[in-house]
Amino acid sequence: MRYVVRTPDGELTYPSLLDVERAYVQGLVDADDEVREESSQTWRKAGSLPVLARAKSPASGLAARGQWLTVAGAVLVGALALSLVLRDSWHLRIVGIVLALVVSSLLTRVTFKAFKRPPPQA
Repeated sequence: MRYVVRTPDGELTYPSLLDVERAYVQGLVDADDEVREESSQTWRKAGSLPVLARAKSPASGLAARGQWLTVAGAVLVGALALSLVLRDSWHLRIVGIVLALVVSSLLTRVTFKAFKRPPPQA
């Protein structure tokens, strides 16, 4: 079943409700936009459709900018690890190496999450 979405910029036709849901999650369809089945004449707000209401709404503000907090924390912990590794005490060097491994795992996590993110729609 095809769906038509009416936005302030115009109308778009999607092949299925799953495609409308994907567009909603990506921020292409807003909760105030109107949706109808192609065979129907009744328009409904996208936010009132149960499938879209359960869908994760698009992030906004700082949350939309990605993983900046994780990266900033990794940079700070990495700087601390470097300063500890350069100390004379071997105990502090071991702590620095452990912190460097923590930074490595954090940055690996950031990389995998960025790889799984869908590409931006042009």
